[in-house]
Amino acid sequence: MSAEPHHTLPPVRLHSDAELAREALGAPLFARAVRLARWAGPGTRVGVGGELDAAQLPEAAAALGLEPADEDAAVYASQAWRVAVDTGLVDVTEPDEDAAGAAEAGAEGSAHGTAAPGEDLALVTGGAPGEVLDLWLAALETVLADAAVPDLDELVDALDTGGEVDFGRLDWNPQREADFLDGVLANLYLLTVAEGGAGESAVPLPVLAASMVVPDGMGEPTDEVLEQVSDAMMRLDDQFRQLEPIGLVEFRPVDEDLMAEASDEDLAAGPSGGPAGDDEDVSRYGMVRLTPLGLYGIRARMLEAGVEAPAIGELSGKGADALLDTVSRFPESAAQAEIEQWLAGRELPAAVAELLAAARGDDEGAPLRRLRCQQALATAGPEAEPAVRAVLDDAELGGLARVWLAERGVGDVPAPDAEMVFWLTVDTIAAQLAADGETEELPLLIASLTAHHSGFFEQAWRVEHPATAYVLEAMGRLHPDRKAAKEARKAAFKARSRQG
Repeated sequence: MSAEPHHTLPPVRLHSDAELAREALGAPLFARAVRLARWAGPGTRVGVGGELDAAQLPEAAAALGLEPADEDAAVYASQAWRVAVDTGLVDVTEPDEDAAGAAEAGAEGSAHGTAAPGEDLALVTGGAPGEVLDLWLAALETVLADAAVPDLDELVDALDTGGEVDFGRLDWNPQREADFLDGVLANLYLLTVAEGGAGESAVPLPVLAASMVVPDGMGEPTDEVLEQVSDAMMRLDDQFRQLEPIGLVEFRPVDEDLMAEASDEDLAAGPSGGPAGDDEDVSRYGMVRLTPLGLYGIRARMLEAGVEAPAIGELSGKGADALLDTVSRFPESAAQAEIEQWLAGRELPAAVAELLAAARGDDEGAPLRRLRCQQALATAGPEAEPAVRAVLDDAELGGLARVWLAERGVGDVPAPDAEMVFWLTVDTIAAQLAADGETEELPLLIASLTAHHSGFFEQAWRVEHPATAYVLEAMGRLHPDRKAAKEARKAAFKARSRQG
């Protein structure tokens, strides 16, 4: 899967390997490949490419429990066999090409190779979950390669007189098609794991197709772009039909009646003319959802391509410094989930002390580390109190500690001095800016933090915090009171001059 090597994605919550392995074994195509691997024996005949002999396809289909009258039975059997071979579930001995040619010409020699269950077949029942998942990933690669190939009818139409495929007529570039499918799956993954994204809900096919075609920043799409979106939808409709049997996605295809009735513009625009929230109307345009196994599979391919694709729980065995540094880049809900898993495996008093130590610092990322530390402490019970009290006199953590103790109604908490109050205000706003930028809620927070202190900006520019000038400049832009905003800008200028 091609991707930018240093791009970081939001973290994903994965099922356990054991659960995923069970899903892999239950995927229809993988299960059929396993059954054919067990069926293979001395009488199995294969061709030069390891493909199953055409005369044996009905027998293979019967081994899969498919009815002879089913016109797709041979296709299912052939595909399952190819997956079994590519994953090592079946070992094939291909015929010698010269011998096969001689046999076809009537001379001595065999036109067929042989097949037998492969060593990896034993992993299906006796392997660790990770080994089963490795087999499934190999099967996924085979299916993805097949899905990037055009329809057989298109290939036949593109045959030239010499029996070769004219790729110019077909307008098919294998690498381009593979990259397109990789891009689609990456976008589907991102739409699934992003904060406020689809989550466990399905994504409408027009949305996914548009994500690949419509340029960023484009307003109303042109007719040409809508036609491209429609073409992409039809390609994806065919590809997701192929990807569903391996367990990668759950897919509801585009309604065939809708395809017959609608124009390209109608398909690409989706159900814009339908009632808002009409799920049935939306679903007619196709809906796709990555399964838990699909999330695992796409993430595995991304990691192989060098993409940073974190998963919740990966930091459980690391120190608090690594935890806070990493979750500082996570959306809030994902950070909370990671923190909870980290705390679950530790003695709370020691874990709290380690978190507080890791939250110290005057570097650019320190305010956000302290915010995530505060988020972690929010779930801590009374047993954390000694570790929190221990930092009451700390210049960087004393304010945080007082807030935590006050929220729990703990008595005997010393009041903070003015210097600590101002420092904590600057640190809090710096953390919010680092976490979410200039949100709509931030002006209200700024007004609330400054309203309780008369002459706030007369004192704030003197605060010994690396982000003081930066925070005051932001307050000058965002404070809802014009007079206070002007005072913040003056204070920011003084802070910059003081820093030299």
